[in-house]
Amino acid sequence: MSLNAERSYKMKLRDVENAFKYRRIPYPKRSVELIALLAISCTFFLFMHTNKLNSRLKEMEVKLQPSEFSALGLTGNHISGHDAGKHDDINTLHGTYQYLKSTGQILQLSAAKLNNTPKAEIDVLFFNRVPKTGSMQLIELMRQLGKVHDYEVEKDPQNGGVIPLLEPAAESDMIDNIVNLEDGTVFASHVNYLNFTKHKQPRPIYINMVRDPVERVISWYYYIRAPWIFVPGRRRNNREMPNPKWVNTEFDQCVESGEKVCTYIENSLMERVGDHRRQTLFFCGQNEFKCTPFNARLPLQLAKMNVEREYSVVGTWEHTNETLAVLEAYIPRYFADASKMYYSGLHADHQNTNPMKPHISQEIIDMVRRNFTREIEFYQFCRQRLHKQYLALKLNDLKKFDKSLSRLSEANEMAISN
Repeated sequence: MSLNAERSYKMKLRDVENAFKYRRIPYPKRSVELIALLAISCTFFLFMHTNKLNSRLKEMEVKLQPSEFSALGLTGNHISGHDAGKHDDINTLHGTYQYLKSTGQILQLSAAKLNNTPKAEIDVLFFNRVPKTGSMQLIELMRQLGKVHDYEVEKDPQNGGVIPLLEPAAESDMIDNIVNLEDGTVFASHVNYLNFTKHKQPRPIYINMVRDPVERVISWYYYIRAPWIFVPGRRRNNREMPNPKWVNTEFDQCVESGEKVCTYIENSLMERVGDHRRQTLFFCGQNEFKCTPFNARLPLQLAKMNVEREYSVVGTWEHTNETLAVLEAYIPRYFADASKMYYSGLHADHQNTNPMKPHISQEIIDMVRRNFTREIEFYQFCRQRLHKQYLALKLNDLKKFDKSLSRLSEANEMAISN
């Protein structure tokens, strides 16, 4: 091939390459409009689908006790990232749920394994109520339920005051009294855990209530200074009127001045009948040496062990819906329809409030809390156990909830990417 012919061939080849490289394929205007319409339609349908999933998710939340789950952050807002991490405390229902999921324990959760009611050997409900935990509110609820479910509530009058630690003879007598009650009876008394097995007697159904230990101590402080409490007591027991200074001293002042009654020293022993700083005492038992040291490790461990092994339910009014739901499910003989009865107006008539109780500064509360570390640990232990019992009842709903949650997250991601 000649030189000119070779150049001519290369030029033609380059022209062909350029034609392909810079070619333009015309699109009709209607095609562009069609693509835009399809994009808008996809976005609209994705939006509608996301809304539908959100609605279904909220319906699921209603089934899962909305006043508990929603208040604790298990909502659409929490899921989508709003206030993320705000409610992950393991002592909340949501926090317990997330912890059980992350550790795989949610797969082993079983309502049957968490229910001690079948261990009872007599049909008697023993409520060894802790003072200032709203126990009268629960007693009144049981009295109303007893009219429907045909059972009686027997309340120990304890005219001599709250004496949780009993002498051996008195302990044996109380156990005998409870064992000999008719089937279908509730017995309520401010007394420490009674070990029926140790006394070779059949076990009843154990229940109790707990409360934030510092809030409970403050409530007790003002409760015993209320005129409607100490005046009838003075007349009944022929006591002198209390010193006005004692009546009028605020809790803040008591703590700051270092008065003995407001000084919470670890391992200190009980000083008198009215020393009510120990919530663990009511779950530890009747051993004075082991159970009375304040904020000590041994009473804490014994109390935890007894709750885990013996108590069907240990509830708290700070988690009302969970407590009622667990009582209904785990002890239906006595608590069927408890939520319905409670919300029919009973709770409005029996609010555990004290008009004398003033605002306590957070600084004082924090100061006291530092001396209640193990009492607080026990309270949190009881709350976590209640959460687990409640979640075990809702496992099927939780699985559906997780599926809806996963689909919602995927839909949200697709919407964001588009």
